[in-house]
Amino acid sequence: MKPTSASNQSTRPLRMRVQAPRTPQPQAMIPPSPSLSRSGGAQLPSFNDPSENHSSRFASAQIKIPSRQSIALISEHGDPAAEIGREEAGGQNVYVRQVGESLAKMGWQVDMFTRKASPTDAAIVQHGPHCRTIRLDAGPAEFIPRDRLFEHMPEFVDSFLRFQAKDGGNYPLIHTNYWMSGWVGLQIKQVSNIQLIHTYHSLGAIKYQALGSSSQKPASASIRLDVERQILEQADCVVATSPQEQEHLRSLISQQGNIEVIPCGTDVETFHLIPQAAARKTLGFSSSEKIVLYVGRFDPRKGIETLVRAFASLTKNPEDHMPSLRLVIVGGSQVDGVDRAERSRIESLVADLGIAAQTTFAGQVGHDRLADYYTAADVCAIPSHYEPFGLVAIEAMACGTPVVASDVGGLKFTVVPDETGLLVPPQDVSAFAIAIEQVLTHPQWSTQVRQQASAWVQQNFSWTGVAVQLSDLYRRRLAESLLAPSQIRVMPEAALARLSA
Repeated sequence: MKPTSASNQSTRPLRMRVQAPRTPQPQAMIPPSPSLSRSGGAQLPSFNDPSENHSSRFASAQIKIPSRQSIALISEHGDPAAEIGREEAGGQNVYVRQVGESLAKMGWQVDMFTRKASPTDAAIVQHGPHCRTIRLDAGPAEFIPRDRLFEHMPEFVDSFLRFQAKDGGNYPLIHTNYWMSGWVGLQIKQVSNIQLIHTYHSLGAIKYQALGSSSQKPASASIRLDVERQILEQADCVVATSPQEQEHLRSLISQQGNIEVIPCGTDVETFHLIPQAAARKTLGFSSSEKIVLYVGRFDPRKGIETLVRAFASLTKNPEDHMPSLRLVIVGGSQVDGVDRAERSRIESLVADLGIAAQTTFAGQVGHDRLADYYTAADVCAIPSHYEPFGLVAIEAMACGTPVVASDVGGLKFTVVPDETGLLVPPQDVSAFAIAIEQVLTHPQWSTQVRQQASAWVQQNFSWTGVAVQLSDLYRRRLAESLLAPSQIRVMPEAALARLSA
């Protein structure tokens, strides 16, 4: 059953639009809207072939496509083909990969571009006949922290254009992810007649608020803030993943620009209700313990310290009715990476608080095995300082696991208080402890939450549903671009020289 709370969170629409008045639909060859067949599958749209000739390879995005329309997704640091749980591999990677594969099933030809971060990584990873990840050269082929990546983005632009020229194709629409990818998209837009769609995933304006005038701000902070504003004002449309993110974009970034709200999704075929006893047996967990789960990267902004201290307070001052507890932390780290330092700090904190025997560091877990961890848990904690959406929350709820999450950002949108979980103030150890205890000590209520949480996700956050909304947005933007005055651009000689080098 769907949650029935009268609160705004349970009744608000999952998609809203804020954009300039639209002109009439053009009489042009545009991918038709995918209709759902009676069997529930999406029927593939037939893409027609524009026959225009153009003065330059990069003059226009309206090129000859034999059967499917090519589009590009750009995620400069979030490799869609990476193993989830590695350093810098998290929700953005999942979003881009799942969106790409879902769009391919709906009839698009999808190329997902990222930066090559290891010399052993394949240049191209084929996920299916119509969806692939393409790793471009941009700086040395090694891990580079995000805060030091921007200097390599001009090379990413050159590599993208070079690949496009050699591959013989072109992309009338590019969907960028994260601010650096957005910057890349803006540069490409200067030399190609493209429709630029952007998803932020996180906002520097919010991230840096918490730091104040702290020296912890990276050198690229001012650049990021400027670029985030340029993206909102100059991209053809920005996709916000929650109404809360939309509000932040308007209040903190700019009043200009088009915004549509389209949520993230989850793989409801992978994440769904399964018996908890079976999941615990698979993972080797005791049936008598109550398990508190964390899934995510080792990053101070993820608030793991808050959770550890809250868990410790429950074990040190147990009430008579409190059961035996176990904290399970899922997430990998690189031996020499930035997240290794944070993991070491958390491990030391666990030892200092005397809960090492009750804490399991599960390490990196394949995405296909996460469902067992979610199901085995009695509660999934998300103590992030900020989350624009909260992918872990919907994965956990899809498996029927109650969520205790920070009352921030998109988590206010995905979690329905008292019906799919609980929201508490961020970085509040006492509040997290009280909320976790409530879930663990009220089994009848928790059982009801399990059923409601799974139904809520199944009805509102499937990747197929997300892809349908994105596909509709892409079609409308491509249609409207055909009505706009010609914006054919000739690539600058300097750029052409770089490509021929």
